[in-house]
Amino acid sequence: MTPYTSPEHHPAFEEYCETIFELAEDGLKVIQARIAERLSVSRPAVSEMIRRMTEEGLVSTDKGEIELTDAGRVLANTMVRRHRIAERFLTDLLGLSSADAHHEAGKWEHVISPLVEAAIIDRLDHPTTCPHGNPIPGSTYVEPMLVALAQVEIGQGVMVNRIPEELEFEPGLLEFLEENNLLPGSSATVVRLSPDGTTTVDVNGRAVGLSAFTAERILVTLT
Repeated sequence: MTPYTSPEHHPAFEEYCETIFELAEDGLKVIQARIAERLSVSRPAVSEMIRRMTEEGLVSTDKGEIELTDAGRVLANTMVRRHRIAERFLTDLLGLSSADAHHEAGKWEHVISPLVEAAIIDRLDHPTTCPHGNPIPGSTYVEPMLVALAQVEIGQGVMVNRIPEELEFEPGLLEFLEENNLLPGSSATVVRLSPDGTTTVDVNGRAVGLSAFTAERILVTLT
């Protein structure tokens, strides 16, 4: 993998480009309200930042929806890439939990240089996903046939493949999934589908219930 390079930008621009990328990656309409919610900032602050980023040529807007320009995508790819390889470094080599790695990587991504980025990638033997299964931009990632856990029938075995970024920002959810062995690579069997949308899976003989919101977003492969 060849590291992305982009002009130097203020960390706030980096954060916003990354957020826009991740919202779009999860299939969400990118509007100011969603950016404000994801970053825990006010709507006026988002409006001002989008105005500045438009002037910088990083984003464009159409009927309220925000899109990255070519320059914005380069910057977003850089930040997402560095965040996800930092997560891999922190979990694979330093032994941090996936939840702690997610939080720490948010700091690391802004200070990793192209030289260090390349060294981390080599040290990790060119990973294609972060610990949560999300693809690393520029890697050789090939997406398998994925289905939302909520769509799986009772009795079907699955392997967790991907925890989308939207779930990574749900307070306590990564910790819950890790405690219950439901991170990428984990096997489970769907044992119950409740009227309220809760999906219950068997993980190593233990029943684990997942809310409709969570089960609709966790992506799995059938086994």
